[in-house]
Amino acid sequence: MDNEDTRRQFISDLWQRFEQLQAWAEENWPDKEHPLSSADFVESRKEILGLRNPSQAPGKALNAKGEPEPEQGGAQYENMNPTPWP
Repeated sequence: MDNEDTRRQFISDLWQRFEQLQAWAEENWPDKEHPLSSADFVESRKEILGLRNPSQAPGKALNAKGEPEPEQGGAQYENMNPTPWP
């Protein structure tokens, strides 16, 4: 089995287990006034689907902007606050 087949099998297993976890979480969520829905898991699904592309695999040295992560010598802090209006 080559690396791509192993990756696909892993992602398939992960997706199946994630669906089971989501079903369990929706059934057992303690706040019945604000129940969980599949919309609460969208970002997690995107992350799992992103594993299909090796360039987005965990441990990749560059982030989405093409810059190194902090542990690879990149910036330790990035200001995310917009500058206020004068």
